[in-house]
Amino acid sequence: METSGKTGLFGAAGAIGQSIANALRAAGRDYRVIGRSRAPLEAMFGHDPHAEIAVWNPDDPASIAAAASGLQTAIYLVGVPYNQFASHPPLMERTLAGLRAAGVERLILIGTVYPYGRARHDLAGNAAAGGAARNGQLPAVPLLTEDHPREPHTFKGKMRLAQENLVLDAHGRNGLSTLVLRLPDFYGPRIERSLINGVFEGAARGTRAQMIGPIDLPHEFVFVPDVGPVVEKLTRTPEAYGRWLHLAGVGTITQREIAKQAYALAGREPTLMVAGKTMLRMLGLFNPIIRETVEMNYLMTEPLVLDDSALRALIGPVHKTPYEEGIRLSFEAAKNAMRAGA
Repeated sequence: METSGKTGLFGAAGAIGQSIANALRAAGRDYRVIGRSRAPLEAMFGHDPHAEIAVWNPDDPASIAAAASGLQTAIYLVGVPYNQFASHPPLMERTLAGLRAAGVERLILIGTVYPYGRARHDLAGNAAAGGAARNGQLPAVPLLTEDHPREPHTFKGKMRLAQENLVLDAHGRNGLSTLVLRLPDFYGPRIERSLINGVFEGAARGTRAQMIGPIDLPHEFVFVPDVGPVVEKLTRTPEAYGRWLHLAGVGTITQREIAKQAYALAGREPTLMVAGKTMLRMLGLFNPIIRETVEMNYLMTEPLVLDDSALRALIGPVHKTPYEEGIRLSFEAAKNAMRAGA
């Protein structure tokens, strides 16, 4: 692996951005955090002498170029509200124009499983057993390699696919190398946008946790603090670019088991309110964000589990926090936040 120049995190204030910043800091590397507003960046990164803070306007290519000036690698973590996914492709187009103008050499897009659509377990080469078997208790779910077709059947999947295609098509042009790192659902200490964050808060407070069901099927989660070290290595691995790669979780688990373990740490039995697809439709009549979750509910009913052997062949062993430990750390963070009145 080579020594990399400065890395910039576009959309740094989110959970994955903070994980990557932690890894860069631990490696003694200078980095730039980029967001729409300075105040939250100052609060999160102002204490770190390795961090440089920059503000951008993602609607303005000149502002993007200024934010990217002097960077070797850009990591794109920019999120949009769930009901505004149509903005993903044009935002990426402007970002690419700004990066090219600034002479950035590498771009890593932190992606999702949305562009795959439904898992195609009938395909040769995509049926390696062991997705759920890695957990040791659930029925085996075939693992999906990077050869799986990208055939999204949802609007959000199509928008993410268009975003990815812009990134991949930019590889090898104007001196830019690009990579998509695909993650499953994530969780971790105080990760508010995690699917299961309410479980840890409910366990800590002794209240009912709201969940999206079904909750008894195997599901894959990646522990957010495990992501940063992987991305830090990828910024120093030029042979990784020009494709997409998977970072898988430690195996599969059910949401009910997560709730059982979290509430047990609090000395309580789980109290849960589970919303299935029908209830989501009803709630969506009054809440546009909930309405947008309905089409993605297939990810809860049809397990999709990633194979990341290609990534590990490139960068070596990847540390993955066991679910039991990740659940404990997430619960303790929620308990400490409750005690602090946060």
